[in-house]
Amino acid sequence: MTAVPGTAGSTTDLTTGSASGGDTGGMTLPARLVRRVIAGLPTGLLVLDAADRVVLVNMVARRMGVVAADEIAVAELADLVRATRLAGSDQERQLELPPVPEPPLTRPRPDQEGLAVRARARLLDSSGHVAVIVDDITESRRVEAVRRDFVANISHELKTPVGALHVLAEAVAAACEDPVAVRRFASRMTHESTRLARLVQEIIDLSRLQGADPLPNLRPMRASAVLTEAVDRTRLAAQAQAISVAVIGDGDLPVCGDEGQLVTAVANLLDNAISYSPRGTRVVLGVRRSGETVEISVADEGIGIAEKDLERVFERFYRADPARSRATGGTGLGLAIVKHIATNHGGVVSVWSAEGAGSTFTLRLPLFTGDDDDAMTDGSDETREDDGVDGFDVVGADADARGRGDGEHHGDDELGGGS
Repeated sequence: MTAVPGTAGSTTDLTTGSASGGDTGGMTLPARLVRRVIAGLPTGLLVLDAADRVVLVNMVARRMGVVAADEIAVAELADLVRATRLAGSDQERQLELPPVPEPPLTRPRPDQEGLAVRARARLLDSSGHVAVIVDDITESRRVEAVRRDFVANISHELKTPVGALHVLAEAVAAACEDPVAVRRFASRMTHESTRLARLVQEIIDLSRLQGADPLPNLRPMRASAVLTEAVDRTRLAAQAQAISVAVIGDGDLPVCGDEGQLVTAVANLLDNAISYSPRGTRVVLGVRRSGETVEISVADEGIGIAEKDLERVFERFYRADPARSRATGGTGLGLAIVKHIATNHGGVVSVWSAEGAGSTFTLRLPLFTGDDDDAMTDGSDETREDDGVDGFDVVGADADARGRGDGEHHGDDELGGGS
């Protein structure tokens, strides 16, 4: 399609679909259809005449802030247009655009970031008309940065246990005649290999959660089924720290999702609470309904999280306390996995915390409102059978008062905190 975009002093503004002048001769499509096509482009498009006046612009370009009245508002873009005329061939650059105020604001927000764009300019004719296409690559650049960081972090995290195993293997070989030293080194090798296996498994889990089919086994279930299995997975870790786990709330609340993923999410929250709680304290796992949402909360009496770290605790490989995480064998992926599972199920996860006062993580999932009660997995019986066994204070929904009446207050308002 070849066309002269406009005459000097006139601008075709596709934000309104009107034209203030211009020559449309030679078009193979009616001008109104051409305007609709260009206005519907997902990228910014503008055309300039030989005097660098904008004679055609679409809404996307205006929203990016590259045009003011009938002139280019970004100096780097104007330089690109001039370079295209001088070279007589297509030119391309990546630019950083300043933030643009969001209507009805007249100034950008203090926390508002600019756009990263790829601008491509093409000379249209011998008269000096230049078309510029501006693609927003902010998200793709962010994703690429996350990918690079992820690969770098994985390399670092894998190097630590692998390096430790290498050193320990050499130590075992050197101490082959000292049974006590061999047993000590073998114990450390077991610890490091377990850490390595856990890291690899969590990387695999995270990759699956980000795959094409994040919910392969979607079905309804009662919350008690998820809570019972999650408590069972973390039983040994809690016993090792003499930490009691109390389960309270309405376990009959229905949710719909992949049971394995939901159990993993709750187990990760429990494991995190146990790892960062002092010996002999208590962790409370609660479930309740809030409107059309099922809230599953894990409250601990641990060391808490600094305010500066709260926004980052769900990032991959982020550790608020790296030394404590290494001591407990943490990978830095557990909470990131929880966030992905919550998102895949149409829910969210949030955290409330104060240093020295513990933390409350709350997983919010949509309440299942279907009629398929017979197909639901019900773990309530198993929950009641575990009541008070092996250091656990596991309380069913029918004994809520008993779970609250042991001298410590864990009311619904506390459990629902963290938003």
